[in-house]
Amino acid sequence: MNKIIMLLFIATTFIGCATTYTNRNPIEEEFPSVSGESLEKKEVNMPEYFKGSKVILLLGYKQDSQFDIDRWLIGLDMTETKVKVYELPTIQGMLPRMFSTFIDEGMRKGIPKELWGGVITVYSDGAELQEFTGNENPNNARVLLLNEEGKVIYFYDRGFAVPALNELRDMISG
Repeated sequence: MNKIIMLLFIATTFIGCATTYTNRNPIEEEFPSVSGESLEKKEVNMPEYFKGSKVILLLGYKQDSQFDIDRWLIGLDMTETKVKVYELPTIQGMLPRMFSTFIDEGMRKGIPKELWGGVITVYSDGAELQEFTGNENPNNARVLLLNEEGKVIYFYDRGFAVPALNELRDMISG
């Protein structure tokens, strides 16, 4: 009986850690000050890390958002887009933080080592980033283009689409 009560308590605690935030468009806002760790195990403070050049950020809030992120990466590669791109797996809640090492090791196994620097996992500030963009429809990547000062100048969260890719590319060259 005590085990059942303990399991219910733990399950309730972890389920309560995940919050849904209404989707919002953060264009013209400064990217929040958050920290993460690259798969190379380097601490990254954002947006300071990106300042000085435009950068594309692909935020994923669930493992299933990787499909959408991969479509964006393929589109950016096929169009020879010449801006640095970073994937930000952004996970909120206590449970993922407890298993962050396990999660990161799983990602390292599936990603070639030479690409590890382009993947920055965000755990402790995950809720802040999800609130910044909203996390409804979490399978869709959040695509952000930051300017040289760390301000969001492009945002898209409706799943990969060629017109959205073209609009992003226009923002990069404009």
